[in-house]
Amino acid sequence: MKKKTGLAMPALIIGANLPDVDAACLFWLEGVEHLGFRRGITHGPPALVLLPLLLAGLLYGYDRWQEKRGTRPQGRLPVDFKWLYLVSLIGCLTHPALDWMNVYGIRLLEPFSSRWFYGDTLFIIDLWLWALLGFATWFSLRREKRGGAWQGPARAALAAMLAYIGVNHAITRQAEAELRESPTGTDIVIASPVPFWFWQREMIAGGNGLYTLGEDTSLPGVPLDRCDLMTPYTFNSQVRAFLFWSRTPYIVPREDGTLWLQDARFSDPRASGRFEVQLPSDACPGIRTEPRAQ
Repeated sequence: MKKKTGLAMPALIIGANLPDVDAACLFWLEGVEHLGFRRGITHGPPALVLLPLLLAGLLYGYDRWQEKRGTRPQGRLPVDFKWLYLVSLIGCLTHPALDWMNVYGIRLLEPFSSRWFYGDTLFIIDLWLWALLGFATWFSLRREKRGGAWQGPARAALAAMLAYIGVNHAITRQAEAELRESPTGTDIVIASPVPFWFWQREMIAGGNGLYTLGEDTSLPGVPLDRCDLMTPYTFNSQVRAFLFWSRTPYIVPREDGTLWLQDARFSDPRASGRFEVQLPSDACPGIRTEPRAQ
């Protein structure tokens, strides 16, 4: 980036965030409809080729525009479109790679397939990873200003990052395997990373709308096969989007007589409010709209 082309750093930073341009859907979709749109079309193979091309073209045009106006910084390297596109592409590719690593999931093959992929390796905001790379950036810049070998800390941090990801992946796979092999095991098992304590996992197990967290916490769900979720009356756009996105859906009956569709991955009260949709009160015939004892 310091030798091949100007504007490489903006290309890398913007490219790393560019697939999240799909967040603009929040302006025209209602409620949780965005769950069925996010991490899809802008994260798939065609977008990951075209978005860097668009970004490289805009940055290349920006450089030419500055040159015509006489405002182009004199110290900037000449802009090489080929290298600008390559850096933009690398930035864009890091985005789905990191998105895949959490329990939220990503549709890596959209629009060819709408299948969700889950890495269950890192918490969605991994503070340890941020701290590692943030410190390495600061230390590398400090060394560069003093005329030292600034590449060393960066390379060491990248190696440590890969090792950290590998260890977390192994922790997840081991935790899932142990629960599946236990006498009370189940085929639906998720080892969800938790914030800060990276070596711990919140175990989610169950199916058909009935899930447990760990060994002793049962979520107050309703068996999905006792509910009617597919009639036009119930299966509205928000329910459709939620079920398309959800990995572990369950229905929560509340004391006020309402039924709410939630996901066991985000059952924590601090998160559930952003991942739920209300159902008609008669969507589950014969089900009392009161929470079950936990």
